[in-house]
Amino acid sequence: MTSVLYDAQGPRAKRRNLLYTAVFLAALAAVLWWVYTQLNDKGQLDWALWKPFTTSEAWSTYIWPGLKNTLKAAALSMVIALPLGAVLGIARLSDHAWIRIPAAIVVEFFRAIPVLVLMIFGLALFAKYTNVSSDDRPLYAVVTGLVLYNASVLAEIVRAGILALPKGQSEAAMAIGLRKGQVMRLILLPQSVTAMLPALVSQLVVIVKDTAIGGAVLTFPDLLASANTMIGYYGNTIASFTVVAVIFIALNFSLTTFAGWLEGRLRRSKKSTGAVVGVEMIEDLETVGHAPPGPGSDIKE
Repeated sequence: MTSVLYDAQGPRAKRRNLLYTAVFLAALAAVLWWVYTQLNDKGQLDWALWKPFTTSEAWSTYIWPGLKNTLKAAALSMVIALPLGAVLGIARLSDHAWIRIPAAIVVEFFRAIPVLVLMIFGLALFAKYTNVSSDDRPLYAVVTGLVLYNASVLAEIVRAGILALPKGQSEAAMAIGLRKGQVMRLILLPQSVTAMLPALVSQLVVIVKDTAIGGAVLTFPDLLASANTMIGYYGNTIASFTVVAVIFIALNFSLTTFAGWLEGRLRRSKKSTGAVVGVEMIEDLETVGHAPPGPGSDIKE
């Protein structure tokens, strides 16, 4: 049986795929068994090393405070980087060179610098030129580095999402009298959000993960720093890092799941032919300098 996209597998192809699957599963089982035996031989699977995570002390003293700082830094970075990236992305599409060129310089400059370098520079600047307390400087430095780097990346995502739209969208909007700002705000941005959402969420996941850089280098008391503290107290390196990794996986999986739900909802809400202008849109047309449609126009009552 042949489909439009591909030919159905024959008996030989099915047997070959079954063989590949069996070989892969056997290799995976062998790797997992090797990892298990290595950890077990070194005593990393002893119950004494994992037992602290069944008590409230480890969670309330180490994990929860670190998790709160991770979420705080990630949330602040997202709230600042998203609108800043949108502004820079739209500025790069401006017809005015005095807006487009500086925005391009800013985006390319901060996109080319590693986020760790930005965090270190931020820490030095806050220590030398501000009155921020030493306890708050790591948080400020982490947020500054994440915002500068990710805003520049988000700007490119926004620019690419808008440029990916058919050119006829903006031409049709300008043909009915919309100004450039209205075309961007009312036509292009709402349509491009759905297309940009997967890339935007991927970058937000990067923000959550990159908070760990501050914990590893800048003494920022985040989730990773809490794991290092627990290792010094309990001596359970593998167990602590495993728990922290599972928490990061849960956070990012929740974020991507919510984004998938939101993307589906946006796509369903935008399903419309758009062939008929409703009566409620007449006032909007009048605000951009158009009179109501004449008797021969197609108006939905």
